[in-house]
Amino acid sequence: MKITRVFATPVRIPLKRFFYNSESAGTKREWGGRLSRVTPKRPSPILEYVLVTIETDEGLSGIGEAPADIGFFGQTLEGIQSAIDDYLGPLIVGKEPFDIPYLMDRIDFRENSSAKSGIDIALHDLVAKSRGISISELLGGAKRTRIPVAIEIAGGSPDDMAAECVKYMAMNVRAFKPKIGSIPAKDADRLRAIREAVGPNVSLRADANRGYSPDEAIELCGLAEKYNINLELLEQPVEAYDLPGMARVRRSVNIPIEADESCFSIHDAAQVIRENAADVLNIKIAKVGGLYNAMRIAAIAEAAGLKCVLGTAFGLGPKIAAKLLVASAINDFTGAVEFTELGLHGPMLKGDMDRALSLPLDADGCLPVPTGPGLGVELDMDAVARVTHTGIV
Repeated sequence: MKITRVFATPVRIPLKRFFYNSESAGTKREWGGRLSRVTPKRPSPILEYVLVTIETDEGLSGIGEAPADIGFFGQTLEGIQSAIDDYLGPLIVGKEPFDIPYLMDRIDFRENSSAKSGIDIALHDLVAKSRGISISELLGGAKRTRIPVAIEIAGGSPDDMAAECVKYMAMNVRAFKPKIGSIPAKDADRLRAIREAVGPNVSLRADANRGYSPDEAIELCGLAEKYNINLELLEQPVEAYDLPGMARVRRSVNIPIEADESCFSIHDAAQVIRENAADVLNIKIAKVGGLYNAMRIAAIAEAAGLKCVLGTAFGLGPKIAAKLLVASAINDFTGAVEFTELGLHGPMLKGDMDRALSLPLDADGCLPVPTGPGLGVELDMDAVARVTHTGIV
């Protein structure tokens, strides 16, 4: 079997509201006037993805997906489509799809992690389908069949953030990651309001998005302990490049510290470990360049005695399924897996999996791991066609 074609389909999904739940939240630090680390936004709220299709001479195809996020991944919708159609895809046309590490090495250039991740997912889907097995079997076998779900809560007032959590609790969500990274005392008030609203048995982690100095991060952790907030972890408290500063925070607090923006690649993961800068590594499929690298980072973390978080990276059904399959296959991860996109749009899948991978969740707060061949899901191409963007040449 040979690969005959690799092509991208750009998708734009209009949203009914911005992700942020308070006016001006996410555009400026609410107190102090210092600019926060935010993703540049289009004039209207929209999410953008690129679907990747790999076709073969035997009529079998694989589907993948890459999120477009100029703020985090540094890659636009147009750039990802061009990278797949014009540069990366042609490098694997004419090759057999089965040696995924070899094929990914052929396209392993420094940039374009999101585009590479879409190709990687499509390759895994294709190869697993050709063998009649789930991708989880390619990744080492499923170790769990249901995955607990966490939802990000965007910055805002304490009452607004707490109310957003309560709204999701009515849909059986039992784990949250509030966005903080402002003035520590104000952020502690936000977290305390959320804890009081959700009760003691809900998982609560926090994401500072590089917003603190080391001293501020230490202060926040002290306040969180003082108020019995019971934080599961604190994500990326300081700048990505400040590994010594993050290591100082880790040494000074009892709350586990997670590396996200500091951990884009396998080499980043190794450096974070060498610097003793984190207790947890955040794996995002698009950030690391696909399932192959995601599993490698999970193995590196395990060997070093660290755990992993599978973080938010918005997507449709193929990306949701891919994240569930990784979560089923790795040996260990911390708490719930982040699926914030569930609160913004549907997965656009055919059949029972469209409902199964949507809100509300079942009573256990989990999503089922797909069990069919490949990704175990099938896109509803009529629904996809309604949001396909045709303005890119």
